[in-house]
Amino acid sequence: MPIHYEEAGDHTVVITIDRPETRNALDLYHFRDLAAAWRRFAEDDDAWAAVITGVERNFMSGADLKTYIPQITELHSRIQEGGVEEIDGCKLRDGTDAVLRGTKLYKPIIAAVNGPCVAGGMEMLGGIDIRVATTHARFGVMEPKRGLFAGGGTTVRLPRQLAFPAAMEFLLTAEAFPAERALELGLINEIVEEDALLDRAKDWAARINANGPLAVRATKESVLRGLATDMREAYRIESELSGVVFSSEDAKEGPKAFAEKRAPNWQGR
Repeated sequence: MPIHYEEAGDHTVVITIDRPETRNALDLYHFRDLAAAWRRFAEDDDAWAAVITGVERNFMSGADLKTYIPQITELHSRIQEGGVEEIDGCKLRDGTDAVLRGTKLYKPIIAAVNGPCVAGGMEMLGGIDIRVATTHARFGVMEPKRGLFAGGGTTVRLPRQLAFPAAMEFLLTAEAFPAERALELGLINEIVEEDALLDRAKDWAARINANGPLAVRATKESVLRGLATDMREAYRIESELSGVVFSSEDAKEGPKAFAEKRAPNWQGR
């Protein structure tokens, strides 16, 4: 299966996109499989953080246009003709679910970007919390160069995540930017050597997983839901989630472990 899901220990999973023959561009079936991997992560109680990467100096290049456009066109047609919701296990929403557009996934995700992160790769990056890249990684919103539109969340998320001029530089030029420029503009957290990339991404996961998982997820949920609304509603959401966390078993365990000078035993509840 070209989308691999691996338990890496310490409550971390690694999702790997493995289609080097297309530079990790995905067809309809692989978008389905990537969406399924995210659902598996969301439902996996032992998985607190995920790292996503690609093989052979490829991260994700979006849709494999030679196959995806005909496939999605056929899927639309067959659904309209037969009134079915999916074909061969593929649904229309698999593409947007695969790039984390609108999904309620509040567990932390770390990207280990080891190659081109363009088009759908950039769409997915917008739904990822921590971004680590190698020096040869490239980033770009390439759709306008093909006369297409980045409809997987990039035009919504990027201006909320970067300064406006930086976001528009990506969105309007449709150029591929080197990792150094992406770091300058605040798109990624750091650049590391190629042989250290996956270990560094796992290190980020370990640092996050040292914290209370319920508190981490509530923090991410508060941020994402808050960004999608006005300040008054955002404060209400924050208060709601704060109440859930402070009434949890982990909220008792954290201060107790601190007082006893030991590592906390988080339960996630």
